[in-house]
Amino acid sequence: MRNDRSNRYRAVYDMVRRIPAGSVTTYGAVAAMLGMVRAARAVGRAMMLTPDTERIPWQRVVNAKGMISIGGNPERPGLQRKLLEREGIRFDAAGRIDMKKYFWTADRRGGGNGAHR
Repeated sequence: MRNDRSNRYRAVYDMVRRIPAGSVTTYGAVAAMLGMVRAARAVGRAMMLTPDTERIPWQRVVNAKGMISIGGNPERPGLQRKLLEREGIRFDAAGRIDMKKYFWTADRRGGGNGAHR
């Protein structure tokens, strides 16, 4: 079971590494791109447990409303917003990201940058 979880997290991290700077995707979209049906929470957990030793752009994964989710670390949402703003992503007054403008998903062939804007 632990090895299965480790393999799933590795797949999540590999997918998240593909998200280009200046783009975001959702927990559910990452799960769907990996064929993990109804596994948005598992993706969220993987993001929360991102190893500090690896370069994974965890900040580029947000919730389905285009907002930063509050995780186990109370400082992380502020850091996530700061990192996204450095990449050029803008938030509205309610703290939402324009998903029509910044949303990314892998293309159906599984290659390329897959940006859909």
